[in-house]
Amino acid sequence: MGRYTLIAVALAALLGLGFWWSGQGDVPDVAVATQRSGPAMVDVAVPETLSANAEIGKMAFEVKCAACHGANAAGQDGVAPPLVHKIYEPSHHGDAAFLLAAKNGVRAHHWRFGNMPPVEGVTDGDVKMIVAYVRELQRANGIN
Repeated sequence: MGRYTLIAVALAALLGLGFWWSGQGDVPDVAVATQRSGPAMVDVAVPETLSANAEIGKMAFEVKCAACHGANAAGQDGVAPPLVHKIYEPSHHGDAAFLLAAKNGVRAHHWRFGNMPPVEGVTDGDVKMIVAYVRELQRANGIN
């Protein structure tokens, strides 16, 4: 196992432990998840490999974002938009936009899903890793 892989695995384990310890990693209530699910809005090609940061971001995304934005950021019809979409390309929504959205929420402006609330319990570091994951998904799907 390479040095960077070992570091990534250790960070991933710590991140997972942090979610468990804080109670933030709990699986969403089944009734809520059932009420808030819809079909994926886009087909997302997932890269065969992700960078270490994107691997960590994927885990954080699955805990904090996927309940609304869907698996692999494909969106959920009637729930939340796909982040693997031209609207969220770096030249239109820079990395800082994701941080602000997570911290402050977002007033609906591109989609008709309603306002996005702030994401509780997510740190700036978490968002940085989540953005790494989303950007790698975007690149794999021709969004640069």
